[in-house]
Amino acid sequence: MPEIATALSPEEIAARGDKLYHEQIEAQVASAKGQVVAIDVHSGDYSVAENGVLASRDLRSRKPDAEIWLVRVGSRYYARIGRGPRKVR
Repeated sequence: MPEIATALSPEEIAARGDKLYHEQIEAQVASAKGQVVAIDVHSGDYSVAENGVLASRDLRSRKPDAEIWLVRVGSRYYARIGRGPRKVR
């Protein structure tokens, strides 16, 4: 599978994702403790699901080119960068 080019470095994605999560999203998803939030670091759009694959898939259905930062609600130990699941043709 070819690598997908990104305009942002991993550090920039992490910084943007954390900022969006803490400033705009965290309070809205507080009741979803243990679930995963997939955040498009460009638009701030997000999706919440029981795991990163489902959250990314849902977000990608609305934002196909999203650069995704994943955060587990209520934990500071699950955060990662990902393009999410892609269909292989």
